[in-house]
Amino acid sequence: MKRIALAIAVLLNIHISNTWAESNNNEASDASVSNVSSIHYVKAPRFARPLVEKWITEYAKTQPNVEFQIAKTGQKQDDIDLNVVFDNNDTETENHIVYFGEFAVLPITASGSEAAKVLEGKHLNSKKLKQLYFLNEDFDEDVKKIKQFEKLVIYSGSNATSVANSFAHNFGEESTSFRGKRISGDDLFLNTALTKDPLGVSFNALPNIFDLKSRHIKEDLTIIGLDVKKSLEESFSDKGTLDQIIDALEHGKVQEVTVQKIGVRYKDANDDVNRFLSWVVTNGTKYNHQYGLLNLK
Repeated sequence: MKRIALAIAVLLNIHISNTWAESNNNEASDASVSNVSSIHYVKAPRFARPLVEKWITEYAKTQPNVEFQIAKTGQKQDDIDLNVVFDNNDTETENHIVYFGEFAVLPITASGSEAAKVLEGKHLNSKKLKQLYFLNEDFDEDVKKIKQFEKLVIYSGSNATSVANSFAHNFGEESTSFRGKRISGDDLFLNTALTKDPLGVSFNALPNIFDLKSRHIKEDLTIIGLDVKKSLEESFSDKGTLDQIIDALEHGKVQEVTVQKIGVRYKDANDDVNRFLSWVVTNGTKYNHQYGLLNLK
């Protein structure tokens, strides 16, 4: 709640309209005679897109004369008003970011694959995960002895919206240190790569791993076993649900699980955009869990 209050204060300091109620009333009364006054575009990684689409739908009910849309593929950055970014993937120092939640990343492989059989029964701690995913000569001797990891093929994302950087930084590594193969395009392609390579191993954000309706892991995937407390073992397994994992991560840190802040970046926000951002931090965050994201701690 403190973070949400801080975000609201920041938005107020950049001249959000002080007449929110008056604006709502005026726009509602004019709705029958006015068309949409403007269209604003939001760019988001695919795993966060369903949440953003929900924002857009719900916000339109309060501000019918201002339209927000998901940015089209190939759309010029100059035409995009808002970008959903991670805490460590934004290099635009002149921009501002309003954080609305966190995302979590889990290590995965294909269900029933040879890789799944190699990793079956394993409870990997941070050292062993580093040995599995990264090229590094400084591992402890006990980790270096795990030779069976060498035949597994790591698939990692390579574009700016991939969670690869976040995953690497959680283990003190750079994304250039991943073993295996880099996949361009959206991180959903990592799941596809696993289904085609029986030795493939990867990672992904929760919304890409779980079915958001059933709240269970997607049928063709399996979660790699982690060294977690016994009370959390079922939650971080294929038997666990998306909501169990979210609850566990919101109530305690699991060193082996990457958790990263996610927010909306803006530069020169006008009143329409400022009002939308204010709505996001006061109303939009209630949909975080529904779409596989964590609330800010």
